[in-house]
Amino acid sequence: MSAADEILDIVDENDVVVGESPRGEAYARGLRHRCVFVRARDAEGRLFVHRRTATKLVFPSLYDMFVGGVVGAGESYDSAALREAEEELGVSGLPDPVFLFKFLYDDGAGRTWWSAVYEVRCDLPVNPQVEEVAWHAFLTEEEVERRLPGWTWVPDGLAAYERLREHRATG
Repeated sequence: MSAADEILDIVDENDVVVGESPRGEAYARGLRHRCVFVRARDAEGRLFVHRRTATKLVFPSLYDMFVGGVVGAGESYDSAALREAEEELGVSGLPDPVFLFKFLYDDGAGRTWWSAVYEVRCDLPVNPQVEEVAWHAFLTEEEVERRLPGWTWVPDGLAAYERLREHRATG
């Protein structure tokens, strides 16, 4: 099954399931669905940063400071966060990611999804999926901040990053 054929829950503005759709159709029709964003840190506290492959359905070849992806039909945010983190990092046995907050991403151009943001510590050696990750490194917060203006980042990841900064500032 291709990524475009994966079945997603379609949700309303309150994150209530109102139907199901194949992923490709959900993207093409701008149907609201669910995603997870997991901020992965290594034992030294550095952040996993990567550039997406050119074959990704959404935001190909852009940089991201989160691992994650869509929540499958009937899947919980928590289960999706662990599954996506292990898949993208290429590890098994991660601790459960810690839920931080949820927000509605809407780019104003038909891309909208409920987004749950998590953190996880990954002390294991990573082996990212070559289908998902073209380049990766663990960077300090300061290195990420320095690269924000010069790299082209996924817009939903930037939105999650901004909300994470606000979340931390307000406690």
